[in-house]
Amino acid sequence: MTLGAGLLAAAVTIESRAHIALKLADANEPPSHITMAPAAKAAMPAVVKISASKIVKAQNGFSRGEEQQFDPFEQFFGGGNGRFQVPQEQPRSHREGGLGSGVVVSPDGYILTNNHVVDGATDVRVTLPDRREFKAKVIGTDPKTDIAVVKIEATNLPVITVGNSSKIQVGDGVLAIGNPYGVGQTVTMGIVSATGRAGLGIEDYEDFIQTDASINPGNSGGALVNDRGELIGINTAILAPGSGGNQGIGFAVPVNLARQVMDQIVSHGSVQRAYLGVTIQEVTPALAQSLGLPAPEGALISDVSPNSPGEKAGLKSGDVILSMNGTKIAESNQLRMNVSLMNPGQTVNLKVYRDGQTRDVAAHVGELPGAKVQRASRDNNDSQNEVLEGVSVQDLDARTAREAGLSANTKGVIVTDVDPASAAASAGLKQGDVIQEANHHAITNSDDLSSALHKNGESLLLINRGGNKLYLAV
Repeated sequence: MTLGAGLLAAAVTIESRAHIALKLADANEPPSHITMAPAAKAAMPAVVKISASKIVKAQNGFSRGEEQQFDPFEQFFGGGNGRFQVPQEQPRSHREGGLGSGVVVSPDGYILTNNHVVDGATDVRVTLPDRREFKAKVIGTDPKTDIAVVKIEATNLPVITVGNSSKIQVGDGVLAIGNPYGVGQTVTMGIVSATGRAGLGIEDYEDFIQTDASINPGNSGGALVNDRGELIGINTAILAPGSGGNQGIGFAVPVNLARQVMDQIVSHGSVQRAYLGVTIQEVTPALAQSLGLPAPEGALISDVSPNSPGEKAGLKSGDVILSMNGTKIAESNQLRMNVSLMNPGQTVNLKVYRDGQTRDVAAHVGELPGAKVQRASRDNNDSQNEVLEGVSVQDLDARTAREAGLSANTKGVIVTDVDPASAAASAGLKQGDVIQEANHHAITNSDDLSSALHKNGESLLLINRGGNKLYLAV
């Protein structure tokens, strides 16, 4: 064969192969690769964009403009683009806004999201995937788990299917759906990297699902779904040292926990938590050896509060709680989470290791002191006459009293948040103030405060600020 004939044959062979490859690519056959498209298609219609804004008073008499535009590269409520103007005699207000995501869980408009997405907001709006926009009402929030419930007035909304987060396993495929940086609804894919993540310092109660699906600012409150499109978590946080963007380490609140919190918020307007009244810590291998435990497991009690349910049940420092209601306690956070999700007054059966022996202990859990948090309604139609509109208070206990620089037996409720644009802020009420009287009625808890306030007109408050008492008229 001549050189020319050989080149021609090679060319024909290459052309034939290209033709065959083109034929295969055009063939009407199902794809051979695994796709998450059905899961995305099932969940995306129920994931919404949440726009929240709040009014903030400028400090030192300077104004930063009447309204701030949202900066898509600031995660939540950030200022920074306003230009300082001429000083004013009185502080002026400006508006700051942020974006997040939410998940529709009922056809009549209930939406799960993160507390930090709507915290302090005076205006919350929800945009559906079909571009319809609604003004939303904040039904309630739980800062301890970073869960919030908002509602829009709509019907026949597409609803996500709620899965069971207790059944997920490391390695399961997942999708994160939300509105990162406000660019529009976005789907990212990854796996479950870990479950039961705690001790991160993000929230008071942590039991996170960790995932490497890309989660960025704006994804907060969005959906983490499994390969069937079922909701298994609410995307909440990212670990992104120095960059503010995704590093493949994201965290979601398990939907089983989020659902329990949501049910309490919708039914009662707040979240009640149970407690044993014991301080617990992890059992390290060294501690296990010293205590004579065969394995480093359970929750070691380092302290028992006086008159607490734990003390009344006979628990002592040095005890190790091995199981709760028949469920093995692998680490201390598991016990804390499980107890907090019980109803006050319920009985918990514990298996306790003490001095080389195990024993059964039954305890009646109480209500966590300081757990009841009340915030005045943000619904403008219902709250015009609320004296403490925009104010959050928490029942005072010995620990929070000491943190506020007061004696452990101080009575009252502590102010945890004050909207700068509220009447209470104008009257001088500040975060950290302890309200001890309202209209000459002694206040020992938030229920007392609600009963004592005047619904119309002015109310007289006696507050304790760092040990000094003063009256405020709101």
